[in-house]
Amino acid sequence: MKTINKTILLLLVILMYSCDDILEKDISDDTIQINSPASETIIESNVVNFVWNNIKGADTYRIQIFESNQILLLDSLTTRTNITLPLKSGNYIWRVRAENFAYESIYSFPSPFSTIIPDDLTNQQVILLSPENNKFINFVNVPLSWESLDNATSYSIKLLNTVTNQVIYSKDDLTETSITIDVPNLVDGNYQWRVKAQNLDTETKQYSTRKFSIDTTPPNQPKNIEPKDNASLTASSTINFSWSIAADTGNEKSPISYVIEFSNDADFTTIIETKNSSSTTFQETFSNNAQYYWRVKAIDTAGNIGINSTSFKFSLN
Repeated sequence: MKTINKTILLLLVILMYSCDDILEKDISDDTIQINSPASETIIESNVVNFVWNNIKGADTYRIQIFESNQILLLDSLTTRTNITLPLKSGNYIWRVRAENFAYESIYSFPSPFSTIIPDDLTNQQVILLSPENNKFINFVNVPLSWESLDNATSYSIKLLNTVTNQVIYSKDDLTETSITIDVPNLVDGNYQWRVKAQNLDTETKQYSTRKFSIDTTPPNQPKNIEPKDNASLTASSTINFSWSIAADTGNEKSPISYVIEFSNDADFTTIIETKNSSSTTFQETFSNNAQYYWRVKAIDTAGNIGINSTSFKFSLN
């Protein structure tokens, strides 16, 4: 009976470690068919839309773009069968392959193409730089920047409240590629900024857009739960730390993480260890028999820092 049980256990372990290989489709001999840009295509734009066929069994696709001198310019994974990328005027080669957990397909045959930047801005796009899309910030004087577009002489910018869709800031005939938005009484919320380019005869067909959120409200003060204040614990054992925090009351609620600090003195004159946690629980082990204090504070993605919790003491024996 013991031999049978061991055999069953061994089979279960093998199945656990090989399950992904068994379930994944073998795509090793498959080759992706690229659609666009086709070989020797000349693209009159500063952005290129890469498109290829789907392969059954693929989880992701790896696209590589090389400059004409074989220098790798991009190596990127995507779950989609298309990707749009900004490129300067020049000659390029691209290829793509499919991937899953266990297998990789053959790369598509390298396909050369070239880009030229025409005077006509219609099919071009302004490439936005900062802030990143969907970024949280904790200030209202927001610096915006974008790449200079060849053959553009000026830019137009708009800032919209995404809830009301109201344009709260607008400026035309900008010759610089950056501006700091200074809107009186700009409140916490979610916003979209848009930029388009013009020259004497043409303009970009559409605005380039990104979003950002303003959150100026610090997180609440956490409350320590475990281990309880003045707890006596065993050295070298795993200690479970936990705390609670009241719900964020701000209009815009950016994600919160936590910083846990440990000290041997109640005033935290010397912090002996600092740890981070994305949840309200944490585990740590201390080997020395000593007296420790711990506290935690919340920090949100926008950069707001909350007040430290009231410190708790514990002793290791």
